[in-house]
Amino acid sequence: MAVTLKEGDLAPVFSGMDQDGKEVSLKDYKGKMLLLYFYSEAGTPTCTLESCNLRDNYKGLLSKGIEVLGVSPDSISRQKKFEGKYKLPFRLIADEAHQITAAYGVRDMKKLFGREYMGILRTSFLIDDKGKIIRVFHKPRNKAHAEEVLASLEK
Repeated sequence: MAVTLKEGDLAPVFSGMDQDGKEVSLKDYKGKMLLLYFYSEAGTPTCTLESCNLRDNYKGLLSKGIEVLGVSPDSISRQKKFEGKYKLPFRLIADEAHQITAAYGVRDMKKLFGREYMGILRTSFLIDDKGKIIRVFHKPRNKAHAEEVLASLEK
């Protein structure tokens, strides 16, 4: 299944546990813009580049009123290690049961070295203060994702 959510859709409501074992939900960001980014696995090269780009530009995103929240199918402990190793200043949801990735349509068949498997389609959703999706980033530029998010606000 490919990503079917589009700009103008209401963001699916979700809740999950973050890297500290605390519940986090879309409702926590009501009244704020949220960049909800999905990544395949904590610590993989591409996901690390993307997460570190968001970390390095976090203050700039916040200055435009954008909060950041990451989601992957990793465990709480792996998310905690990922946060600590790379000093990520935002929350990371452990979506081991794939409930959030399914709701956002970012889990699909992928191929790597001829092997097919179910994986995460790297996708980000910029959600406005009323819970509406205002931008969808398919395969975001891992080394410049924050920049493309900020540039999208100018359009």
